[in-house]
Amino acid sequence: MAHVKIFDTTLRDGEQSPGVNLNRLEKLEIAKQLERFGVDVMEAGFPASSQGDFESVREIANTVKNVSVTGLARAVKSDIDTAWEALKGGTDPRLHVFLATSPIHMTYKLKKTPEEVIDTAVEMVRYAKTKFSKVEWSAEDASRSDLEFLARIIEKVIDAGATVINLPDTVGYTTPYEYGQMFQYIKQNVPNIEKADLSCHCHDDLGMAVANSIAAVENGATQVEGTINGIGERAGNAALEELAVALKIRQDFYSIETGLVLNEIKRTSDLVSKLTGMHVPRNKAVVGQNAFAHESGIHQDGVLKHAQTYEIITPEMVGVKSNSLVMGKHSGKHAFKDKLKQLGYELSDEKVMEAFTEFKKLTDSKKEVTDDDLFTILTEIQTQTADIKKYVLNGFQVEYANGPQPVATVQLMKPDETEIEGSARGQGAVEALFNTLDTLIEEDVHLTDFNLTSIGRGRDALAQSNVKVTVNGTEFSGRGSSQDVLEAAVKAFLNGVNRGFYYHAPVKAQGASY
Repeated sequence: MAHVKIFDTTLRDGEQSPGVNLNRLEKLEIAKQLERFGVDVMEAGFPASSQGDFESVREIANTVKNVSVTGLARAVKSDIDTAWEALKGGTDPRLHVFLATSPIHMTYKLKKTPEEVIDTAVEMVRYAKTKFSKVEWSAEDASRSDLEFLARIIEKVIDAGATVINLPDTVGYTTPYEYGQMFQYIKQNVPNIEKADLSCHCHDDLGMAVANSIAAVENGATQVEGTINGIGERAGNAALEELAVALKIRQDFYSIETGLVLNEIKRTSDLVSKLTGMHVPRNKAVVGQNAFAHESGIHQDGVLKHAQTYEIITPEMVGVKSNSLVMGKHSGKHAFKDKLKQLGYELSDEKVMEAFTEFKKLTDSKKEVTDDDLFTILTEIQTQTADIKKYVLNGFQVEYANGPQPVATVQLMKPDETEIEGSARGQGAVEALFNTLDTLIEEDVHLTDFNLTSIGRGRDALAQSNVKVTVNGTEFSGRGSSQDVLEAAVKAFLNGVNRGFYYHAPVKAQGASY
């Protein structure tokens, strides 16, 4: 079996999805789960893009021990220096530096001649090697680059010390055949190519990211880059869970293996979906709700007789479990702690007590407490930031009696810890609540998206609300959960607003999408 390394860029390229703003604790929680998932390389961020990203990358590098942590850098010395400061405390730090190589990028974006691009790439790789033992160099927009030029620059950056060469399909333009042929060409026309790993990084603008990635592997790529759930800029990246399961199910054809722990797929997908606010479509391959559902009578009959008639992937393979009762109102702290270990959570004693209190509140109103419910509680506890000023919900009510529109009244505690109250009308209860919050919150807030889903099934299921809001002109995502759908909506709105305090309107660095 040939082994292919997995390079996860959920925390860098994935976080560049519009409206996604992960805080430090959320990034750390995803990083720890990616380590459990078994990725080989984790791109923790773009350290030079903001102070927040720098601190997150540094904390992840210092925490995660079984994964090589990398950070992105432009072909600029200051970016490389900043990345080193963030990563130097890691177990196996590496750098990922990129420079565009396609005619359109060199002419209109870089405004450099091909020779100037070669000189810059060589100089920056050579400089990076004075700090990092492992340097990955990416030819941004490789799939639209001249192959002869691409081979020439790759040979020179390998001589300068590059240990990984990445050939990205930056804009999702290529096809599996073309992409595979590009890897073949590089293997045949770069004399020193055996000194470096070949990596692929595909975007999904034409819906071919996973197929293109597999084509690259068939033609010599030894590393695949992608994200969980395929999130990322525009249409996103190659979905790592799809790639991993495809290689496993068709191992008879590809004879390729990865080091991924496949039964961690569902948990990893759920965590990324929850923290980014990017819902997984029901019909999404491998992790969608319908992936193991059978509506047709013929299909149901076949599956009951023999699962493989219509089910090539077992739910257990990817970690899908039934929503059976896991804890009850009489469960004590010891049983609760044991359950936390089973779910893979490591909480301080203080946070265990906080989670246990929330669990007990839930058992007072919900008969069946499932793994999904506990996952929601624990994720919120683990990722909440207590060290920033914020708006806090003290209470609310909605009245329908007077007039054609409902009236919402909300009580809040402001960031300066003064209590305020206000009322407003709306076409419905949710709009009335959001209108009231608009009158109470001092920041300039505009709601751009609102989503409501259930966690689990039944009339007592938890509601999960996700919103996107602009706070003083910068977009943030927010989330909230509760058995009361209105409370979930209010919590999500406030969560989005409070993120503005945490981030202080960061600007994502330009030119970071390759």
